[in-house]
Amino acid sequence: MNAIAPQVSPVSALPSADELDRALRDASPAEVIAAALKTVGREKLALVSSFGTESATLLKVMADVDPAIPVIFLDTGWLFEETLAYRDTLIATLGLKDVRSIKPAEEALSREDPDRDLWFSDPDACCRIRKVEPLARALKPFDAWLNGRKRFQGNARADIPVVEDDGARLKFNPFANVSREEIEAIFSRAKLPRHPLAASGFLSVGCMPCTSRTAEGEDARAGRWRGRAKTECGIHTMKTS
Repeated sequence: MNAIAPQVSPVSALPSADELDRALRDASPAEVIAAALKTVGREKLALVSSFGTESATLLKVMADVDPAIPVIFLDTGWLFEETLAYRDTLIATLGLKDVRSIKPAEEALSREDPDRDLWFSDPDACCRIRKVEPLARALKPFDAWLNGRKRFQGNARADIPVVEDDGARLKFNPFANVSREEIEAIFSRAKLPRHPLAASGFLSVGCMPCTSRTAEGEDARAGRWRGRAKTECGIHTMKTS
């Protein structure tokens, strides 16, 4: 697919999330991304990616629409070296033109996590200073963002719409409707490289202290915050400002 020239609309004229969701609820991921691009324009649209085990598929679809859409990557300071290497591999493989690696504020780390053990005593606070607050800052220039959540992942993701209101901006979920089989088909069809940790049992990869291998028969995200009630880092459970 050729890159689509974005048509920029004034923020005040943007359609509502409900209106867009009704129009796009049966659209393909590429059609959702193209619609987001047409709605706000490339300079006001960002894709947020963890460069995790399934991230290559959404990034591939996005690159086929427009590889210059900005990509925000939250470098929390606790990521696996394999994830950082995978980010660089996918940038080169897919020809991504604008990947922005965002780090936590040093002031927040010094004040709230000087001993780097906040992940153990208060994982919600750790996610807040390392992911939620940095993302809120990174999204300030944008009117809409794309992410890779899927309904088949369950829990809070089971009923996500294709487009939702995220406070100050629109939030597009291009993969809301896709199945696990469709994800695998994209990997196979495009011959996408896999995350280096996937082969050793890490089906969902986040920060090192809070990520473990997934046993056979477990949900793909069972290895995240194992033993805790926590299932989300927070960037998808509160609206951005």
